[in-house]
Amino acid sequence: MNKRILRLAIPNILSNLSIPLLSSVDTIVVGHLDNAAYLGAIAVGSMIFNFLYMGMGFLRMGTTGLTAQANGSKNEEETILVLGRAISVALASAVIFLLAQVLIASVSFAIVKGSAEVELFASEYFFIRIWAAPATLSLYAFHGWFLGMQNAKYPLYLSLFVNIANIIFNLVFIYQFGMASDGVALGTVIAQYLGLLLAIFLFLYKYKYYLKHIIVKKIIELQPLKKFFQINLDILIRTLALIFAFSFFTAKSAEFGEHILAANTILINLWMIIAYGVDGFAYAAESLVGNFIGAKDNQKLRKVIRYSFYWGLGMAAVLSLIYWIGSDHIVKLFTNNKAVILIGLQFYTWTIFAPLINSFCFIWDGIYIGATATKPMRNSLLFSTLIVFLPTFYLTNDIIGNHSLWLAMTLFMVARGAALFIYSKKYIYRW
Repeated sequence: MNKRILRLAIPNILSNLSIPLLSSVDTIVVGHLDNAAYLGAIAVGSMIFNFLYMGMGFLRMGTTGLTAQANGSKNEEETILVLGRAISVALASAVIFLLAQVLIASVSFAIVKGSAEVELFASEYFFIRIWAAPATLSLYAFHGWFLGMQNAKYPLYLSLFVNIANIIFNLVFIYQFGMASDGVALGTVIAQYLGLLLAIFLFLYKYKYYLKHIIVKKIIELQPLKKFFQINLDILIRTLALIFAFSFFTAKSAEFGEHILAANTILINLWMIIAYGVDGFAYAAESLVGNFIGAKDNQKLRKVIRYSFYWGLGMAAVLSLIYWIGSDHIVKLFTNNKAVILIGLQFYTWTIFAPLINSFCFIWDGIYIGATATKPMRNSLLFSTLIVFLPTFYLTNDIIGNHSLWLAMTLFMVARGAALFIYSKKYIYRW
């Protein structure tokens, strides 16, 4: 069981680490151009796509659980039909994005205020990168399906290929063709479509025989399609609640002043690193839990849940130790502003304990996705946001200042893990 978990977790951890690498290279390259507005344009444009694509994250998560269960029950027809439905929804959503691109841009730039120059370059970036939507969303479906098939190597290959290609195209367009933020957008578009071609090639290389079960009529059958949309609607609501909590955290940080905003941004980025690591084991849980549920193997289901927590908490303990030992050096790595460093260290204790606290809800998320038990995921996020996170902040804000944000965020994570644990008897261990 440990080997099966690690075989899935390690490629996912490596895949996750390639994401901040691309972001860092883009920032470094554009940040060295002669106009700072280009960097602002990348930041604003990327934020718009983060909102769009985070909301569509259900295409990966929902597909993983459904695929793993169909594969575990040896139902080859349903296994490939899940991929067919996911790609159909991905392409339909991409068409909507393309048709509504002017409206999306208008609303986004009305909400996010920047200088005229930043808005000009960000608009240019947006209207180029939006054409990657069909490839980007289809890749979500392929990632989820490959993982549901207990194949973590293909998502790793795709992530590394797309991100490395993206970096190469960005460097070529900027340094060889004299482009700027528009070159970054174009590089992203080309890399995404090349990634989609690689995904299709990998699918045909290993899973071509599944195509004999493809029946277009069955892809659009009402009952399985209804289940697909219900699962994904729950995940969408859950994701929007999560986005709201982190956006609220950033907005309120800004109200405390630019130095606290900068310090909080650094520390919350360290929280994101926790997710990159522990999510590798959460992804492994998604695939294996779904597989054992499909196979109706309750003994292995309980075992993989137990072992996933062992590995997730083990990695969390290592991260907590690194954060504790390297506190000064880690904060200084992000900034040389003395005021920001002092404030960051003042609130750093919340970050030391975060890995051990947060890992519980991350692993539970993976377990519930594998079980396609998305209703309790949705409810736990709504409860944690509306009943725990917001009241905690407003009740303590006047008393402890910025600590109230960190207390609210910590209790938010505790509530997520606790709620999913309470729900587990009914939704997970019922198989």
